[in-house]
Amino acid sequence: MNTVRVGLRCDAGPRRGVGHLVRSLALGEEFLARGARVEMFGSVEAVGWAAAQLTARGVPLHPGPWPPAELVETARRHRLDVMVLDSYDLDPAGAGALRAAGVVTLALVDGHTRGQDADLYVDQNLGTRIDAPPARLLAGAGYALLRDSVVAARPPAPRPATPVARPRVLAFFGGTDAAGAAPLLTRLLFATGHPMELTVVVGRPGIEDELAAVTPGRGQLLRPVPPTDELPALIGAADLVVSAAGTSTWELCCLGAPAALVCVVDNQRESYHRVVAHGLAAGLGELPRLADDGPTGRAARAAAARTLSGLLSSPSRRAALSARAWSAVDGLGRRRVVDAVLARFAASTA
Repeated sequence: MNTVRVGLRCDAGPRRGVGHLVRSLALGEEFLARGARVEMFGSVEAVGWAAAQLTARGVPLHPGPWPPAELVETARRHRLDVMVLDSYDLDPAGAGALRAAGVVTLALVDGHTRGQDADLYVDQNLGTRIDAPPARLLAGAGYALLRDSVVAARPPAPRPATPVARPRVLAFFGGTDAAGAAPLLTRLLFATGHPMELTVVVGRPGIEDELAAVTPGRGQLLRPVPPTDELPALIGAADLVVSAAGTSTWELCCLGAPAALVCVVDNQRESYHRVVAHGLAAGLGELPRLADDGPTGRAARAAAARTLSGLLSSPSRRAALSARAWSAVDGLGRRRVVDAVLARFAASTA
């Protein structure tokens, strides 16, 4: 059997963040494990950590084609059998153009197809209802796309209810923290007055400067760290994780992390509310409201601080979140997706 050649089309950068790249790369790892040839097409701007992920896996990065005709020409030039599209910015007609050219096309989507005509769609969000033919839709947390390092770190059981005098808290908000959530959430955590050891992943230099102006209270320690490959280990060691409600939500669930989420951007809103409603994580609200200077913002911050205080002081609350999260995501999502893609490819070449 000839080697299957797979292209991943996505972009990463300070404005876009790295969520698209991380979940595309998780698929890439699974394809590589099946003996496929994997290449990425797009831009990785000013995010050294993300570029290093590609280099470490031997995945070459090529400039990203944008118009449908360029996508097709690129697929032909690289003799691609499969193309994964993960972008909110690409022309939706690209998926149909690739299909018409005989390339099996998988679109990673969040809540809607954007009018793309793909062979398969993956929406890893809870309770999604999108306008895709059911036979071509892989939907729900059972299809969550997780990297090797996350799956390998999955514990055999959820966290027990363990009392700790000074909880270890981890805060991170995507690969670049494009919305600048870390300083505000750091202040909210310290405003609880609860002792803690707080590790904050600093996505970019400006965030570190703002954190330097935050003064911990008595019994509180702040440790900024750069983006790191050791994030799964940091999550596993934390008693509580505070994060954005993006693609990292499914990593937190797989690892059984007791987590409190903040909705950072509009396209996270539906997933955020579903995850909180299912009890997989606590909800801290939406970042624009938390950052508001008026009465609405003060009320939102007070509510978030109460939620954080309750989690920091209650091992049983943290354990309950861990149990529900761990049960929701088993780490096998990418295997199911690649099974479906390879079955579609085999059918197209039969």
